[in-house]
Amino acid sequence: MFAAIDAVEERVPPLAGLAVAVLAVSTSAILVEWSDAPSLVKALYRVVFTTALLLPVALARPSDRAAFARIRPRDLVLAVASGVALAVHFASWFESLQWTSIAASVTLVQAQPLFVVVGAWALLDERVGPRTVAGIAVALVGMLVMSAGDTLLGAAPAVAGPDPLYGNTLAVVGAAGAAAYVLLGRSLRQRLPLLPYVVVVYATCAVTLLAATLASGHSLVGYPIEEWVLFLAMAAGPGVFGHTVINWALAHVESSVVSVSLLGEPIGSTILAMVLLAEYPSLVTVLGGGVVLAGVITTARARDA
Repeated sequence: MFAAIDAVEERVPPLAGLAVAVLAVSTSAILVEWSDAPSLVKALYRVVFTTALLLPVALARPSDRAAFARIRPRDLVLAVASGVALAVHFASWFESLQWTSIAASVTLVQAQPLFVVVGAWALLDERVGPRTVAGIAVALVGMLVMSAGDTLLGAAPAVAGPDPLYGNTLAVVGAAGAAAYVLLGRSLRQRLPLLPYVVVVYATCAVTLLAATLASGHSLVGYPIEEWVLFLAMAAGPGVFGHTVINWALAHVESSVVSVSLLGEPIGSTILAMVLLAEYPSLVTVLGGGVVLAGVITTARARDA
């Protein structure tokens, strides 16, 4: 069985796997919007079910079991910190979808490569060149346009959410959380196989979200069957076939290729929102989003130049 899994991994072209991952993560915002559960509950069960789907496979594979046993205390600390950062990402982003449009939220949360660059410069002393600075500046202009453009122009988009500025701010916090998750886990991923790495990080993320959910007073049970189906769909689609495949792809293709490919998520999510939710972004949101994506592409390419 495990030989077959390894054979599939070897035969799947990394770019094809990345394309599947982008399609999978593009459904995330739609599934979150369809659910009526509190944002923390949605985030919690997405991560819990993702971990539950991956853990049996990891424990059953001899090589992965051995990798769990080899995790050093320092690596465990990094994994825990990475899981907490991932919890911040999920909690902030899921909540942002309640306050702003899908197009704005998903675009802003995908600006995480900008925070990765800044964090690597501030914490790891990595060099930042002029093209990188220019890319960050362009993306920041796009974020400003998306967050305040409609208000400054007096426009009234068809769908903006009850408090777009608050929702957009939460999405940016989610991007920062995702960047911290990437930075903390970058060296760890080089020393651990995929499944042991993601299981430890996801489990920590789940515990963190559980604590936040309980502290917020939300119920863990009592939801209709439709909600549980949506929780499972979030885990199987965006969780397993999305983020887990992205982690796998990072070992086979350049990080800049992955970063740029993930910019397909805002486009896919926006199209799905228009088709399935009749949620049409304003012209200002589309233009601002395009500027953000252009800045992120410039930044990602500059890092590998």
